[in-house]
Amino acid sequence: MAATQPHPVTPQRIEELGRIIMAYSEVTERLQQSHDQLNQQVENLRQELSEKNRLLERKNRLAALGEMAAGMAHEIRNPLGGIQLYASLLSKDISDRPASQQLVHKISSGVKRLESLVSHVLHFTREINVNIVEMDLAETVIQAVELTGQQAANKQIDVNVTGPRAMSVLADPILIGQSLLNLLLNAIEAMQRPGVIDVHYSPPPEGSDARQFHLIVRDHGPGIGPQILDRIFNPFFTTKDSGTGLGLAIVKHILNRHRGRLLVTSKLGHGSRFTIRLPVI
Repeated sequence: MAATQPHPVTPQRIEELGRIIMAYSEVTERLQQSHDQLNQQVENLRQELSEKNRLLERKNRLAALGEMAAGMAHEIRNPLGGIQLYASLLSKDISDRPASQQLVHKISSGVKRLESLVSHVLHFTREINVNIVEMDLAETVIQAVELTGQQAANKQIDVNVTGPRAMSVLADPILIGQSLLNLLLNAIEAMQRPGVIDVHYSPPPEGSDARQFHLIVRDHGPGIGPQILDRIFNPFFTTKDSGTGLGLAIVKHILNRHRGRLLVTSKLGHGSRFTIRLPVI
């Protein structure tokens, strides 16, 4: 039986083999690209899941803390009322003894501070109902500035407001006003000398994640150190002697209910800047 003769290697066959090899290489490269893309998507999803789990864990901790704090606040409120009543009666009985009255005044001041803390705790722990209406942001800003006018004047602080004369947005005017009021009071307390607090509101710049407005409060106080910057929104965290540590936590809670964001940038010696960003409701 005669042996099979091999096919001659012709230029045409070499060209065909070249096309096959190139096609194979292209398919292999596309598969590798798809594999890399899938790996990247898996890694992104893994990171997103980790972040969601972290936020869920924090939310659960805060919920448990809120329930406990609300229970304690209710238990504390009744005795505080009694202490305040007895202090008031005692103050009348010792009206002829100024030194003793001064001590009673200190007791009353301590009770009032505890009552303020209890009120803040109850406000923080209760469910916030958002009433979305068409509101004039400019009017809300002016009202908040007027409400803090006395505190600012006492420290010789000017509040400089810039923004449109009228700006219609969809939000809860009472809650947005309360948020701005808290930010302004924090800014006033942060400044230790006469100066200026800048309040600016405007439509969001192009590329922003907000769709309705940016509202910025900037003080020129001592600033916030990087070691505590990520803790300032935690309930009960404060660096002030008389603070409850709930003001910024309440603001963040209000904005979360609006599906908005509260951002802060700060540098020691150069003050702090708080920005409220609100999406379309």
